[in-house]
Amino acid sequence: MNDATNILEDLNDRSREVFRLIVESYLDRGEPVGSRTLTRSLSEKVSAATVRNVMQDLEYLGLLDSPHTSAGRVPTQMGLRMFVDGLLEISDLDETDRAKINATMGSNSSDVGGLLDRVGSALSGVTQGASLVLTPKHEAAIRHIEFVSLAQDRALVVLVFADGHVENRLFTPPAGQTPSSMREAANFLNALIEGKTLSEARRMIQTEITQRRQQIDTLARDMVEKGLAIWDGDGQEEPRLIVRGRANLLADTGQADELERIRVLFDDLERKRDIVEFLGLAEDGEGVRIFIGSENKLFSLSGSSLVVSPYMNADRKIIGAVGVIGPTRLNYGRIVPIVDYTAQLVGRLLSDRS
Repeated sequence: MNDATNILEDLNDRSREVFRLIVESYLDRGEPVGSRTLTRSLSEKVSAATVRNVMQDLEYLGLLDSPHTSAGRVPTQMGLRMFVDGLLEISDLDETDRAKINATMGSNSSDVGGLLDRVGSALSGVTQGASLVLTPKHEAAIRHIEFVSLAQDRALVVLVFADGHVENRLFTPPAGQTPSSMREAANFLNALIEGKTLSEARRMIQTEITQRRQQIDTLARDMVEKGLAIWDGDGQEEPRLIVRGRANLLADTGQADELERIRVLFDDLERKRDIVEFLGLAEDGEGVRIFIGSENKLFSLSGSSLVVSPYMNADRKIIGAVGVIGPTRLNYGRIVPIVDYTAQLVGRLLSDRS
């Protein structure tokens, strides 16, 4: 990223303008840009041959690429990154977009899940892309936990929280579990976790397991550790990743290779077990972050971009994230303020409700 910024600083005014016009045209139309088109837009009058020479220089620097046999150029991932970091102009949030987002959050319902579902739908509708919403973990104190065996390879954990919230989660127990080992594991946990949140209980139980490994049999210990994995978000419903607008991405492309990349993206989303990584993308600082192509750790195979921002509770603690994903030619200048506003609004609403 720093290398790209240095290259931008070294470009002369003509090269910088040619580069900017190519990227802006590509983001707008999704098509290669030729020298003749650029000569009509440049602030100085130069020949198409001069523009072609500049384009070749930019291609040599790794900022542009020539798709197939086209005489036009498109930005590379490095070029898009340089544009986003150094030349992108962020527009103000459009009042129509603001109104659409606000309209989805007017309900006084205490259903946080329903609120975030509506947020995802609004983001998808406003941006015409796919939206991602990572819902917050339930951090109320626990009153009781119980394990229920359903079959040899299926069990249910029932969590009862002090605020009356109840969650039932299916999971696959370690081999060899018996009803008695499950009861022993539940009794062990209930003696320790009452009045603690899941995060607090997890830290404390890890310590307890270390100190008391000899006091519980191997099967019960496996159950405790399995339960901890569930609480930590590995493939279970908490935290939950909401995806809306898949059809927007599928309808936005007419090329088979583009369509395949989008399909890969959603296959990745649907099978992704460690979705907490999505929140990790946004945790390096407040505000909106942009991940282009392979920079995007979750979806590097899709050739897509992710614009993501965390949202926070009243204590300024990051508890979730919202984002928009689409082709690398996203309208970043418009998408960034939409994601930023939505994240701030969600944070305020959840803080008010708590």
